[in-house]
Amino acid sequence: MSGIIGKKIGMTTIFNNGEAVPCTVIEAGPCVVTQVRTEDNDGYNAVQLGFGEKKEKRTTKALLGHFKKANTTPKRKLVEFKEFEKSFTLGETIRIEDVFEEGEFVDVSGNTKGKGFQGVVKRHGFGGVGQTTHGQHNRARHPGSVGACSYPARVFKGLKMGGRMGNTHVTVQNLKVLKMFPDKNLIIVSGSVPGPKNSIITLHK
Repeated sequence: MSGIIGKKIGMTTIFNNGEAVPCTVIEAGPCVVTQVRTEDNDGYNAVQLGFGEKKEKRTTKALLGHFKKANTTPKRKLVEFKEFEKSFTLGETIRIEDVFEEGEFVDVSGNTKGKGFQGVVKRHGFGGVGQTTHGQHNRARHPGSVGACSYPARVFKGLKMGGRMGNTHVTVQNLKVLKMFPDKNLIIVSGSVPGPKNSIITLHK
C-alpha cells in the first residue's frame, strides 16, 4: 500500500541526543477498503480507503449502498491510492503498520488553515503606505496605487491584491517517521503538516 488516511492530533517535541525536534502527532487509520478499482472495469488500478465514522442519517442512500457492499459503517473520508503491490478485498482493514516503518520518509497532504478575506499586508507581505502625514487617513495598510496611465487604462490580471487567503491543498514532502504506536494508531513525523487540529490528511510514501 502506498498511503493511508489520518487525522492531525497536534504538535509536540521529541528530544533526540539532546536536540529538540519539533514533530506532529497523527492518528493514521485504521482504514477500510471500500472499493477496488481494476483495469477491466474502471480503466485503472486503485484502492479506495475509508476513514473516520459518520452518522448514518447524514449519509446519502447512494453512499449507504456503497458502504454496504464493503460490509462496513459509513465513513467520513474516502481517498483513492493508485500505487500498490498486492491485491485487496472489500472490507479489508488497513493499519498503520501495514504501510509505514520507523525511519522512512513520507509526504503529507491536507488543506491549510483558512484565513478568510485578507489585505495585502497579511496576504503578500506589503509594507503598507508607511506614512501618516500629508493628509492621509486610514491608509497605513493599503496597497497604494494599482493602476497604470491612460494606457493600458486597466489593471493587469494577477496583480497582488487583497483576497481569500488559506484553505488550499498543500503537500509537505520528505517528513521522517520518528516513532510509531500501532496499538494506538499513532504516527509521529518530523516537522509540521498542513491544516488545523483534527483535520483530515493523507500520508503517502
